[in-house]
Amino acid sequence: MESGQREKLAVASERAILVACLLPDTEVNPHDPLDELRSLAATAGAVVVDEVLQKRQKPSAKSFLGKGKVQELAERVKLHQAQVIILENDLSPSQIGNIEKVCEVKVLDRSELILDIFAARAQTHEARLQVELAQLEYTYPRLRAMWTHLERIVGGAPAGIGTRGPGEQQLEIDRRIVQRKKSILKKEIESLQARKTREVEARNTDHFTVGLVGYTNAGKSTLFNTVTDGEAYAADQLFATLSTRTREWKLGNGDTVMLSDTVGFVRNLPHHLVASFKATLEEAVHSQLLLVVLDVSDPHCQRQLRTVNEVLDSIGATEQPRLLVLNKIDKVDHNVDLLLLQKEYPDAIPLSAATGRHIDQLVEAVRGHLHGGTVTLTLNLAQADGKALTFLENRATVLERDYQNDRVHMTVKIGHRQLDQLKAMGTSAILPDEHAQTSGSGWGR
Repeated sequence: MESGQREKLAVASERAILVACLLPDTEVNPHDPLDELRSLAATAGAVVVDEVLQKRQKPSAKSFLGKGKVQELAERVKLHQAQVIILENDLSPSQIGNIEKVCEVKVLDRSELILDIFAARAQTHEARLQVELAQLEYTYPRLRAMWTHLERIVGGAPAGIGTRGPGEQQLEIDRRIVQRKKSILKKEIESLQARKTREVEARNTDHFTVGLVGYTNAGKSTLFNTVTDGEAYAADQLFATLSTRTREWKLGNGDTVMLSDTVGFVRNLPHHLVASFKATLEEAVHSQLLLVVLDVSDPHCQRQLRTVNEVLDSIGATEQPRLLVLNKIDKVDHNVDLLLLQKEYPDAIPLSAATGRHIDQLVEAVRGHLHGGTVTLTLNLAQADGKALTFLENRATVLERDYQNDRVHMTVKIGHRQLDQLKAMGTSAILPDEHAQTSGSGWGR
């Protein structure tokens, strides 16, 4: 393989051959095993010139694929003048290196391809830091396999006493550089994560928060733009959104929530990417309601829904309710598919984010979660309790106000959730049926 080729992982405009080794436990579409890899390759900018499948009971320790299949790949590379081989499977560094020796072109596995896409999509400083850390996390254990010139320097002999040449020394230097860079990135990201956690906690105190989650390209950003003035980047491609964007969503009748658009999930998302994007996913973990957006026009939507739920469980987003949103109903070919989904998930909201169809149903459902059921109460507050008064003006429907001396009697229609938040604020508000003449703190029963 040409020297220096392995260090360049980007595949934009390169002629690519896609490969999948189908093992008994491989999770792919049985009718089109390469469908998602094909979409990932297109998102990365590769030009797919050929596709290869192999079924095996277990992977080859040397090259994951069988020896004959690797030789066949080498012939196809020459035939199509391919520049890169992209595998659906995740391979070890030595397996990648062995295929590269035979085929004499760059070989990427699924995780490296996703890392390349994330690197190209990252726009904010935080996202770039997270992508760089994820790349280093993936690269560090693979440094030896990536240093192809080591074999030339030490004559292919095992590294050991008497064989430590400049190449082996350079490998150790590179490892120290990577470790030091990882340490610097982790400290900077931890600082950003701590700030993000404080921001999210403060937002949850002042507002009802809703997180948009779902498989990549499910239409989350389109829905975000439809219901807010967020102007989030929306495109028909995987991982269009990498950075969280939060905007106010006005539900009407004075009700507002804070809506956050998050990075899309994908099957077998590399674990180091999930770890690196912890700050980005913080919005999902701590949102008070999750809207799980599902592209019902995709024939594999059920599998995608399982992936989303698994990722949410893995990042600890398990305490808040999840509301399923059946998006892209305008693109469904057969209504029977949508009806079956609605039968299985009767509380789900079918809509089209692109056309705005049935958005009103989603608004009502979110409003129901916002209030958690409502109650009408007359509260007695101190006029000096500005925090509680502001909270009630913004989060409840004020029916009547009566100012008496330094107190305010307010009749409000308020949700149970908001009432609990008001109590947690330690306000001086009391119910008039108990301690009506007292200005002390506490709540009447």
